[in-house]
Amino acid sequence: MAVILSVNVGTPVEVSWQRQTFTTSIVKHPVDRRVRIRGVNLDGDDQADRSVHGGPSKAVYTYASEDYTWWNDAERRAWPYGSFGENLTTRDVDLNALLIGERWRAGTALLEVAEPRIPCFKLGYAAGDVAFPRRFARALRYGAYFRIVEEGEVGADDRFEREYRPADHDVTIAEVGRIRMFAPQDRARLANVSALGLQWRGWAQSADDG
Repeated sequence: MAVILSVNVGTPVEVSWQRQTFTTSIVKHPVDRRVRIRGVNLDGDDQADRSVHGGPSKAVYTYASEDYTWWNDAERRAWPYGSFGENLTTRDVDLNALLIGERWRAGTALLEVAEPRIPCFKLGYAAGDVAFPRRFARALRYGAYFRIVEEGEVGADDRFEREYRPADHDVTIAEVGRIRMFAPQDRARLANVSALGLQWRGWAQSADDG
């Protein structure tokens, strides 16, 4: 049975790194209370730039404890939950193998798999390593963004249960990320996946334009 190990939130802060100053809320911190999932995020959480890091298709970001274990071994360091900017840290589910459009019950909220997390330089800031986003992309351990279907509350130790799995395609989180990062020539494969985020589908459909 998949469970939620940690609920993590954060708000935008201004930081300086690599000779530039920017606003980010990539680093989240675990909370010891139940949190309301509503609108386009969780109560107590926010995104610094919703044009690229938030919005309906990126309302709730999840990352698996199994992927944390993999990174802890690969990087020889201990990453605390929330380090990848996730709102929910899960156990006993392969988030990268989820199909776009799957629906999962997190506490009393119902969430729909929308898209992978594509790394940007802010992930390098969180890791303290400018090269880390490239390693993250190659690992195909993207984690999953969800949209909110039904608002509700979530807390640590809640079950994380699948309620729906689409049968009309086989496109996973990892496959979307792989195509975006390494095989854009295959993006037409994503064009008809209706639950994929609108920006993704627009990019996929542009394959018809040559």
